[in-house]
Amino acid sequence: MKKIFFTAGPSQLYPTLPSHIQQAFVKNIGSISHRSTFYKSFHARTVENLRHLMRVPDTNQILFFSSANEIWERLVQNCVETGSFHFVNGAFSNRFAQITEELDYPCIKQEAMWGKGFGFASDIIPEWVEMINFTHNESSTGVMQPLAVVYEYKRNNPDKLVTLDVVSSAPFPELDFTFLDAVYFSVQKGMGLPAGLGVLIAGEAVLQKAVRKLERGKSIGSYHRFTDVWEKAKDSQTVETPNIMGIYLLGKVAEDMLRKGVQQIREDILQKQKIIERITKISDKFSFFVKEEPFCSPTVITIEAGEKAAEYIKIADSEGLVIGSGYGKLKSTQIRIANFPAHTLEDFALLEKLFRKLL
Repeated sequence: MKKIFFTAGPSQLYPTLPSHIQQAFVKNIGSISHRSTFYKSFHARTVENLRHLMRVPDTNQILFFSSANEIWERLVQNCVETGSFHFVNGAFSNRFAQITEELDYPCIKQEAMWGKGFGFASDIIPEWVEMINFTHNESSTGVMQPLAVVYEYKRNNPDKLVTLDVVSSAPFPELDFTFLDAVYFSVQKGMGLPAGLGVLIAGEAVLQKAVRKLERGKSIGSYHRFTDVWEKAKDSQTVETPNIMGIYLLGKVAEDMLRKGVQQIREDILQKQKIIERITKISDKFSFFVKEEPFCSPTVITIEAGEKAAEYIKIADSEGLVIGSGYGKLKSTQIRIANFPAHTLEDFALLEKLFRKLL
């Protein structure tokens, strides 16, 4: 039975991916040198496609790592000396704060209840903090942080770096990089690729912070120092052998998304979200975990399903629809449904049919 994966990551692969993988083998992508002209040509094309897809300014550099988790470490190592500030409203935003502490840097957490987001407060960021970290879409809870609030913190703290995790929302949000110094994601969610590649979109201020820290005799890591990674990226290369296949496939999928149109992708995601809204309105068996509309994510939809959540997940799997459980302490009573570009309206129609059967 062919299965459709509505899990929050890894998730459903983008529908054109199998043909791109076949072509990658024909072109020997897995065997070529990462210093070759051929590699540099499609590295550059992937970067250019991402620039167009996410409207990234030419002043920002697009850098490749192994995962978003690695990017957390690299941001702290390269850009933090005195400390960082973390807006925490779920497991993943909290993990970034924990990594900061594990690397032995001061860290302040502003915490919200799971299911809640943040408004703006003018007096909570200490002067000594260098980096302010937001999670745009908290994968564990289905909370989407309003970008206007993120931008307001940058307006009020222009001398501090502002980072944004878009791991489970890219390429859905339309971002204004004027207010964002670092934006990052992994490819196994919204981009519809296998795991193993992280993307960091970094502004000039990120590089300059790393340069200044290094000039003061502080460590900014070893092989993945932003000074070195940035320099290699200018020549469409990486410091070591990267996930060559992943970079090639990312470029191809980004090209397909551009061909479809990012605005159409956004409209489709919102239309699929409405299908789930219909389901929750016809029965008290299901309800949205995130109650306040400004914080309700369209890309990771978290539903309260009660003590039968695991049973519903099992029934769905038997019909070829793989949906996720709640995360951590919410695992036994919630289900999470990913709504990414790889999911079609037809996929969600099948999901609606299943839920109506469960009701």
